[in-house]
Amino acid sequence: MKKILIADDDEEIAFLISDALTDEGYSTVCVHNGDGAIQAVKNTAFDLILLDVMMPNTDGHAVCRKIRSDVSCPIIFVSAKNRSEDMLLGFKIGADDYIEKPFDLDILTAKVKARLNGSDRRIKKAPRIKSYGDITINEDEMYAKKNGIAVTLSPKELQLLCYLAENEGNTLSKEEIYKAVWESDYGDIGAVAVHIKHLREKIDPRGKYIKTVWGSGYKFIVPAEDGK
Repeated sequence: MKKILIADDDEEIAFLISDALTDEGYSTVCVHNGDGAIQAVKNTAFDLILLDVMMPNTDGHAVCRKIRSDVSCPIIFVSAKNRSEDMLLGFKIGADDYIEKPFDLDILTAKVKARLNGSDRRIKKAPRIKSYGDITINEDEMYAKKNGIAVTLSPKELQLLCYLAENEGNTLSKEEIYKAVWESDYGDIGAVAVHIKHLREKIDPRGKYIKTVWGSGYKFIVPAEDGK
């Protein structure tokens, strides 16, 4: 049974979500502050985390920063803070999706199901270790290197890099990338551009590998001088 952590300081909302997800066959744990969320993650391996932003003690952003390096499961922010800068911050620190309050419970449940069902599907995998010019990727061990030096990437950034590299030479639309990497038909495809930007900053600052194809999407190429 898949386990879901629901962290929301509004107990009524937390239990409402819990009831809906329990009806779908999931196991849920509810906590009502950030410290409780951090402790729950230490004690239990969750398959998905629903995280409110505005919680007492430690807010959702701080929780995400604290736990993201230790968990690879999807994290979905559920928040009344719906400004674009709030959403972009959420994606930057490792969130996989963002649901605005007030929300439609059926849509929230559908997003959760899509994420969890997607985690059971196998998207095209690279070999254990594969090199593209001076970039080396090991998806199984969850790391990437540039010129032999490890680069710190979030789990979603690594998945994105893997997907782009596996489809080397092909132009991929934002919709294709979102569906494959975020494993969902629901969500804000603007997350793709945000994660591409961060990925470039970390591993391709000169723009040698990740190319924007204006009006179409993105393409990963290995410059001829770098070889393979």
